[in-house]
Amino acid sequence: MAASFSERRNMRAAQIVEPGRPPVAADLPVPVGGPGETLVEVVAAPVTPLDLLCASGTSYFGRPRTPYVPGVQGAGIADGRPVWFATTAGMAPGDGSMAQTAAVPARDLVELPAGADPVEVAALGLSAVAAHMALTWRGELAPGEQVVVLGAGGVVGQAAVQIARTAGARRVVAGARSPTAAERARRAGADAVVALDTGDVATLAARFAEACDGPADLVLDPLFGVPAAAAAHALRAGGRWVNLGSSADETCPIGSSTLRGRSLRLLGYTNNELTPEQRAASIAFVAGQSVAGRLSVAHERVPLEECAAAWTRQAAGAASGRIVLVPGASS
Repeated sequence: MAASFSERRNMRAAQIVEPGRPPVAADLPVPVGGPGETLVEVVAAPVTPLDLLCASGTSYFGRPRTPYVPGVQGAGIADGRPVWFATTAGMAPGDGSMAQTAAVPARDLVELPAGADPVEVAALGLSAVAAHMALTWRGELAPGEQVVVLGAGGVVGQAAVQIARTAGARRVVAGARSPTAAERARRAGADAVVALDTGDVATLAARFAEACDGPADLVLDPLFGVPAAAAAHALRAGGRWVNLGSSADETCPIGSSTLRGRSLRLLGYTNNELTPEQRAASIAFVAGQSVAGRLSVAHERVPLEECAAAWTRQAAGAASGRIVLVPGASS
């Protein structure tokens, strides 16, 4: 008979042995929780852009100490309760969520509501938190406003389209960089989708003007670059532009006259600025919306044993959505 969670001495885990290479599935000792830590039986661990960046060895966090178990977030069971949790794996010494068991500081646990699907919540995770807080806290989205969501095929973008709807936006216009992304944006509930298939700002600006019902109030921007410059032209005087990423480019070709002439508000956002209380409240909101059937994103459930291939597909953009590793699943 298999050993229970509390009796198990060894576990299966994904392990980064060398930065820049995919993790390998390995047998490791079950961690022993230190002071202030809780052991979590991991049910779901997403492969996120931050995981890929940290494990590359070229991030602003520096080269990670190897070997280590990656996974900056996950969902599971702690003391009999369903929880979401965060880790600093890859950013600081220590192991993360991509294992059967994780030792997590109690302050980084968020209890999930009854009925929450841990895989669904893990797929949403901090990406949905970014969408939620960038829209409602940083962007101050009000009911009746028109929103432009760039990168709407990604997890942040899909979540933002749905959350904007929940917050009472009267119209949501999405910007998508591929037909697949455009379809995801439509499924999320976008009223119109603008194809971001050209590097010409004027052409894209004209597309946004046509797709919007008058000037927009808010642009949510995880892309920057040409798409953001074009979307900014669709904003009303005093409109808000919230940037939370640079997937398209680290720089943006927008003229000073556009910013000054419309008195636009360009706002930066990062999850790192949230207090633990803000993050916990946002995760609770995200999980609640998921349970209510109002928030979901494209994702794949993949057994932990297939971590190397899954990691490679996620890094190459070849997955059908956010990959979530499931330690208890069979290959």
